[in-house]
Amino acid sequence: MTRNAKINALLLLAVAALAVLPLALGLGDHKEEPFAGADGEAETAITELEPDYEPWFSPLYEPPSGEIESGLFALQAAVGAGVLAYYFGVRRGRRQGEERARQQPAPGTGSDAGPGLPDEAVSPGHRA
Repeated sequence: MTRNAKINALLLLAVAALAVLPLALGLGDHKEEPFAGADGEAETAITELEPDYEPWFSPLYEPPSGEIESGLFALQAAVGAGVLAYYFGVRRGRRQGEERARQQPAPGTGSDAGPGLPDEAVSPGHRA
């Protein structure tokens, strides 16, 4: 197994552990909504500390259900991941293209000539 494959396997294992361990250990079982988002937790804490608090802004769009809100959040995450993957793919492609260009000899340096033929026999070009 190559070094990169080992690193990828360890990263995959770490992500799986982060997803499964909170469920397996029962974290959040004492709450009504065990894995609610930080926005909901903050709202609860604020209303406990300051019951007559009025928010400065209201949302532009309020989804009709939690499932739609979760779906929109997942869509936002997928679009962000796609943009990042595209960016890193383009960067890697450019780097590989530059490496290939460095490995290929420049035209007219003698590599076009066949065995035993001088450069002038293949492409005389303009001489000054």
